[in-house]
Amino acid sequence: ALRLVNRYSNLLLLRTFSKSYAAAGIRVGFGFGHPEVIGRLRNIQNMFNMNVIGHAVGVSILAHRATYNENHRHIRHERERVRVALSRLGFSVTPSHANFLLARVPAGRDGVWWHACLKRKKILVAVLPDEGLEDCIRVSIGTKLQMDAFLAAVEDISGAQTIS
Repeated sequence: ALRLVNRYSNLLLLRTFSKSYAAAGIRVGFGFGHPEVIGRLRNIQNMFNMNVIGHAVGVSILAHRATYNENHRHIRHERERVRVALSRLGFSVTPSHANFLLARVPAGRDGVWWHACLKRKKILVAVLPDEGLEDCIRVSIGTKLQMDAFLAAVEDISGAQTIS
């Protein structure tokens, strides 16, 4: 996508260090854009738009690119593993390149029901009924241990659902 910046003068690409760099609380990221767009942004930029801690963390993150690559590899691996497992359990999973999956739940229950069942097992997923996705859950990709717990809970609920 970076090569598109020079082709389109109105394009601004933004990246965050939140998930891949495990720095969600720091609220640091960066952007790429056509020099004209960047110039306009600099004209309205707050002089103190980043604090010292955020700056130090951002510099450190950029200095540890190997860690990013490993985190990114982990997210891709876990996302695919969870996608396959959910598909086998009857969910319809939307293709994703992000750090989450959007999964349409099996027929007979809605996303709110699944959210409540998973929450009782201390597993948190997002539901978006107000966006027309009442039959979906949004699953953030976490550690292997977290995703194992999520899948075990889904399997348990799926088994219980067929009995009731």
